[in-house]
Amino acid sequence: MDGTNNIDDICINTIRTLSIDAVQKANSGHPGTPMALAPVAYTLWDRFLRHNPKNPNWPNRDRFILSAGHASMLLYSMLHLTGYDLPLDELKNFRQWNSKCPGHPEFGITPGVETTTGPLGQGVANAVGFAIAQKWIAAHFNRPGHEIIDYRVYAICGDGCLMEGVSSEAASLAGHLGLNNLVWIYDNNHITIEGNTSLAFSEDVAARFMAYHWNVHRVGDANDLGLLTWALDTARKETERPTLLIVDSHIAYGAPNKQDTSGAHGEPLGDEEIRLTKQRYGWPPEAKFLVPDEAAAHMRKAVDRGMKAEEEWNRKFADYAKAHPALAEEFQHMQKGELPAGWDKDIPSFPADPKGLAGRDSSNKVQAVIAKQVPWLVGGSADLTPSTKTRIADGGDFQRGSYGGRNLHFGIREHGMGSIMNAMTISKLRAYGSGFLIFSDYCRPTLRLASLMELPVLHIFTHDSIGVGEDGPTHQPIEHLVSLRAIPHLVVLRPCDANEVAEAWRWIMKNKNHPVALILSRQALPTLDRAKYAPASGLHQGAYILADSDGPPQVILMSTGSELQFCVEAHEKLKSEGVRSRVVSFPSYEIFEMQSEAYRQKVLPPTCRKRVAVEAASTLGWRRYVGIYTDGAVIGRREFGASAPLKELLKQFGFTSERVAEEARTLLKS
Repeated sequence: MDGTNNIDDICINTIRTLSIDAVQKANSGHPGTPMALAPVAYTLWDRFLRHNPKNPNWPNRDRFILSAGHASMLLYSMLHLTGYDLPLDELKNFRQWNSKCPGHPEFGITPGVETTTGPLGQGVANAVGFAIAQKWIAAHFNRPGHEIIDYRVYAICGDGCLMEGVSSEAASLAGHLGLNNLVWIYDNNHITIEGNTSLAFSEDVAARFMAYHWNVHRVGDANDLGLLTWALDTARKETERPTLLIVDSHIAYGAPNKQDTSGAHGEPLGDEEIRLTKQRYGWPPEAKFLVPDEAAAHMRKAVDRGMKAEEEWNRKFADYAKAHPALAEEFQHMQKGELPAGWDKDIPSFPADPKGLAGRDSSNKVQAVIAKQVPWLVGGSADLTPSTKTRIADGGDFQRGSYGGRNLHFGIREHGMGSIMNAMTISKLRAYGSGFLIFSDYCRPTLRLASLMELPVLHIFTHDSIGVGEDGPTHQPIEHLVSLRAIPHLVVLRPCDANEVAEAWRWIMKNKNHPVALILSRQALPTLDRAKYAPASGLHQGAYILADSDGPPQVILMSTGSELQFCVEAHEKLKSEGVRSRVVSFPSYEIFEMQSEAYRQKVLPPTCRKRVAVEAASTLGWRRYVGIYTDGAVIGRREFGASAPLKELLKQFGFTSERVAEEARTLLKS
C-alpha cells in the first residue's frame, strides 16, 4: 500500500501525516490512533457517511462520534479535508489557546463535532442516545411516502471505551431496543497507556456483544479497505440489531520504532521518528502539513455530495410540509428550540394547603400538562418512574418496534441514562431522566459534560433529603446538593412548594443553555398561601423575599425546599415577639447569581448581617450568603443521616421552627 500513487493511499496518508504534524507542533497529543485508524475513517467518510460540510446542522445528516476522543486529530483531519469550516491554520494551532482544534473534541467549538468526548465510554453511550433520538423522531414525524428522517449513527471507540462501565450500560440497552441504525467501530489495537491490554483486559468482546444481541463482524486488518467496505455495507443493511465492527489495528502504524507500543499513545513521535515514518509512507520526509492537490480534490467531493443530498432532502421536506403542515411546523419548532404557542397555558396554580403535596407529585401534575403541548418532551427514569412520578400519561413506551413512545425505560443504568439524555438533547428533543438524588453520583460525569456543552437537559432528582426517613443514610443525600452546585453552568432548583415547582418547570422549559437538576421531595410540602406571601414567580430570580416585616430586617431567614416551612413558621413567631425578620426563599443559587447586584442586595441587604440558612444537607456553600464570621448561622448536616421516621429525624437533627427561631434570637443577642 505505502508509496503508491493510489488515491485512497494518498488520502489516508494525508490524514495520518496531518495528525502526526499537528501533535508534533503542539508538542502534545495522541498520534498513534489517528495513524492506525486513518483507513477506517477514510472508508467511512468517503463511501458511507451522509453529511454536508457546508451545513453541519442539516437535520438528516448521519452522526459520527469519536468516542476515543484523545484521537481528536483524526477527526480534525477529516473535517478539514472534507471541506468543513476548519482551515489548515486551525490544525496547525492544535491544542493552543482559542483554537478550533482543542485537545479533545468539544461540541460547539469545532464545526462537525457532534458531542464532546474524551472521558472514555461517553461517546459510545452518546451514540446510543443519538440512535434513540433518530428512532423517536422518525416514528413521530415520518409518514408513508414522506420519510424525512432516516439517518444513521457511527462511533469509533477503543479498548478504554469498552472497559468503562458506561459502555456496557449503553450497549446492553441498545441491544435490547434493537437499534439497527447504530454502528460502533472498535479499534482493537491491544494497547493502553500502561502497556498491552492483557495487563487488565482479556474478555471475549465479540461474545459479550453477541450476548447483548448485537450484530458483530471482525475486520482483521484496518488497512483492508475492501473488507472495511463490506463490513460497513453489511452493517447498513442490518434490520434488527446494532452492529459492532471489531477492527484489528496497529497503533502508530508505520512508525518503525513506535508501532504497537504504548509510547505512541499519548506523546509526539519526535522529529526523527516522523522522518522515518513518512519515508515508510512514501511521503516527503521534510514536508509538514502537506495536503496533496489530488487528496484535497478527492476528499472535497464530500461538499458536492452533501449539498446535493441536502437539496434533495429540502425538496422532500417541502412536499412533506404540504402534505402534513402541522407536523412540519412542529418539526421546525423542535429544530429551532422554540416552544409552541400556549405551551404553558394549562400549568396549574395550587391553592394554599397546610398538608400540601410532595414535590414529586406536584411536578407530575405540571409535567403532564406541559407534555400535552410539547410533544418532543421525552424521557424516563433509571427504573424508578413509579417513585419519581415522571411518567407521561398516554405517552406510550419506547420499545423495540414501538419507537414513538415518549416514556423511556433506561433500566438501572444511571450513568448510561445521563449520556443518552445528553445526545437526545443535542438531537433537539427536550430530554429528561429521573432518579433519586442519592444516585446523582452515578450521573455525575454526564452532568459535567452536559454543563460543558451547555445543554438544556433535565435531571429530575426526587427523595431529596433525610425526608426518606426509614430508608436510612444509604439513601439520604447529604453532600449531593453542594456537589451539584459546584458544577459550572448546572442550575440546581429546589422548590419549596407546589407553586414553586410550577414556576421551576416554566423556567426549565424556557431555558436553552443550562442543564438543570430539579430537586424534589418524597414527603408532602405545605402549599403556601400566596395571598399572604410573595408569589412563586420570584423563583425566576433564584431567590426572593417571601415574607417581610415593617421596616429594615433585623434578621434574615433563608432556605430551600422542604425546610423553608420552618423559616416561615419561625418568622411568624419572631414577628409576634416584635422582631423584624425576613424570609428568603432560595430555590437556586445559580439563577440568583445571574441577577444584577442591585437585585441581590435588595434581597440580602449588606446592612443586615444577622442571617440563618436552613437546609437538610451539607452546610458547605451557605457561608457565601450568611457571612463567614459570627454574624450568621447555618442549620444543616455535617454528618450522614440515620434510619428512623421523618418526624423523629427532624427533631433529632434540629430541623424545626423552634431551632430556627432560637438561632435567630441568639444572633440578635450577639
